[in-house]
Amino acid sequence: MLKQRLAYEIKRPKKDKKLPVVLSREEVSQILSAVNNIKHKVNLMLIFYSAGLRVSEVVKLKPEDIDTERRLIHIKGAKGRKDRYTILSDAVIEIFKEYWGSYKPEKWLFTGIKPEKHISTRTVQAIFEQACEKAKIGKEVGVHSLRHCFATH
Repeated sequence: MLKQRLAYEIKRPKKDKKLPVVLSREEVSQILSAVNNIKHKVNLMLIFYSAGLRVSEVVKLKPEDIDTERRLIHIKGAKGRKDRYTILSDAVIEIFKEYWGSYKPEKWLFTGIKPEKHISTRTVQAIFEQACEKAKIGKEVGVHSLRHCFATH
């Protein structure tokens, strides 16, 4: 009985709270410049420049979620199953219009290999990794780092 009580009274060690790796504006620009496919570029730009979206939020966007007139993005069922609005930057609107004209998305803003499915989060991660490699970014960063960059910049 004593052993069982001791196990409950032992406190867990606190985890270190480390700051996330944040890329400079120049590094983010290099990464985006390394992406040639407009679909991929708009995808990454929405994560960084526009709203600091999560990858899971970007891949599930639908064309009707983008309001260029009011410069808003409607995020549905985000973390915690909450809906919210976030900003759509001028930098993204310009390239977004070009993307819209080329791809004319219907069900999903970013379709996957199969048109009825959205692009996967893993695909976006791979796009980001390739762009970092091409841009010769040596820092240990992931797509989520762009979200931190948005918040920091």
